[in-house]
Formats: sequence, C-alpha cells, structure tokens
Amino acid sequence: MNLSVVDLSPVPDDGTATDAYGNTVATAQQAERLGYSRFWVAEHHGMASTLAGTTPEVLLGHLAAETDSIRLGSGAVLLNHYSPFKVAESFGALDALAPGRIDAGLGRANGSPAADRALGTERHVQNPDEDHAEKIEAVVNHLYDDYPDEHDYSNLEIPRSGEDAPVPWVLGSSPSSAALAGKLGLRYCFAAFIRPQFATRAFEVYREQFQPSRLAGSIENPKGMIAVNAVCAETDEKAARLRAVAEASYKQMRRGVVGATPSIEESIDELGGVPERTPATLDSDEWPRAISGSPETLAGLLEQLSDRVGVDEVMIQHVVADHDDGLQSHELLADGVGLTPR
Repeated sequence: MNLSVVDLSPVPDDGTATDAYGNTVATAQQAERLGYSRFWVAEHHGMASTLAGTTPEVLLGHLAAETDSIRLGSGAVLLNHYSPFKVAESFGALDALAPGRIDAGLGRANGSPAADRALGTERHVQNPDEDHAEKIEAVVNHLYDDYPDEHDYSNLEIPRSGEDAPVPWVLGSSPSSAALAGKLGLRYCFAAFIRPQFATRAFEVYREQFQPSRLAGSIENPKGMIAVNAVCAETDEKAARLRAVAEASYKQMRRGVVGATPSIEESIDELGGVPERTPATLDSDEWPRAISGSPETLAGLLEQLSDRVGVDEVMIQHVVADHDDGLQSHELLADGVGLTPR
C-alpha cells in the first residue's frame, strides 16, 4: 500500500499564514524523507485566519523549491471558480518548476455565498456535471496541447518542462464524481473524510463507468486513491485522544461554528469525553469520518479500507491541534505501513 498526504495549511493558535505555510513546507519535506508518494495541498476560501490553504497553485510553487522528488499536487483546485485555461497555465508553470512531478487534482465546491460572489462564481448552472466535465476536458486539452488544429484554442501555449505533463486526477465525494472520472478515463480520488458512507459505491460506479477515452492524460485501466482522515500515536488510546480534535471540529461545523482548531482538552469537553478507540475491524457500512490507532492498528485499518474499495494508495488528511503531533503521526504511520525512506 502506498501512502500520500493532503495538507490544509491550518493556522496555529496565535499564528499567521506565514506560520501555517512554514508548517506545510516542513510536513512536505518530512513526507518526502519518509517515502510518501505524493503531497497535495487544499483550497478553501473565506476563512484564512483558520485555514491558509487558499491558493494551491501559489503554495505548490514554493513547495517545488523546497522538495526534490515527491509528487506535488492540488487536493483540489476548484474548477467552478476559474477558467480552465488559467488553471492549465498555472499547472504548466508548476510543471516547469518541478518537471515530471506535478498532479493536477481537479474538483469543485461552493463556499459561502459571499466568497462565491467575490470569486465571480456562478452557483446555479443548468447542468453542473456536464459543466464540470467540460472544464476538466478543457484543462487537460490545454495541459497536453491537444486541441485540434481547427479549434480556436489550438495556438494557445502554456509553460512546459519538456518532461511528463501534469497528471490529471478527478476528485470528489460522491458517485456522480466517480461516474464523471470513469467516463473521462481519468484517475479518481475519493474524499472519504467528507462522505465515507459513499466510498464503496463510488468506486463501484467509477469502474462500471470507466472507459479509456481520446482525452490526453487518460489511462487504459481504472486507477483510484482514497483520502481518509486518520491520526496515529504510540497507542490506540493516545491516538483516540488526538482524534477527538477532528470529531469535535466536525461537531462544531454541523452547528455552523467554523473557527480555530480546538485543543485536545477543549475537544474532549465538546464531545463529553475521550472518544473510544477505533476498533481494529470496521463494518463496511459504518466507516467513520475519522479513524485513529497505533501504527499496527492504523496500518491494518487502512489496509482494510484500501482492499474494500480496491485501491493501492491511501491519502492521509488529519485535523490535529498541534503541528508536532501531526508530524509524529505521519512518522509512526510510515513505519507501521513499512514505507521505504528516501
């Protein structure tokens, strides 16, 4: 099983975006040393005092200079906010900065109405899936210079490294995004930390709908990855305490409270106690939004999940109050899974 990381650039207590980005760089460098396959950064808007990951195309350029070999990508760039040509230009430039190691993770999401207005986003399109598919195709055609000669865009050029073009991934959290990825013949990453209950069905739909396409960057056979909220510590009990932060954050979000990441003790108070440790075996219909465990326990859980949905790569996301806890989690999990350090 391969492991990867997606990072949201959370702002530390009493910190700034500068601190958040410094932590993201440190996390990427550690992931590279430990043997993680790829490092992606997220895109969220309108709450930068909490999450500084607003512009993956900018942050990835800095990460390209601070790392040597790990694949870098967006988890995701939100296509409903931008023109496909501009997205392709950004990722072409990233490819020139880090030749042959850029992933273009393409997704969609609406934020608050105010943020969407500020971004110039049309929230109500006639056919959202068709619109999204057209934008993905346009990005890929620009990235691979694959518009036919008679097309208006055939002479538009983007920056290139001369090595492999950025690899397109479709990202989503529903069977509809899985179907779209399958019909386009592209790689697919499912966000189980958003809707874990749809994970198995999404990958079934992806494989049912998969067809190699004429689209440049498409693949011959389905290839998927699943993103999971998971945190590791020396023991199952310690890991459950760390997981309290993710569970308390989710509970607050359901109440409409979006703020700074709570501490472990604040999270335990919010939940009314320390969460139970994650069982070593989970029922397929009851996979939670966040899991935790010792290196052995968590490695076993991720193996179960990857086998269940039929993928060989798991991307780790976590919500922790302390950056050092996050680094230790990645290190312990790498050891538990048996990653080969670079």
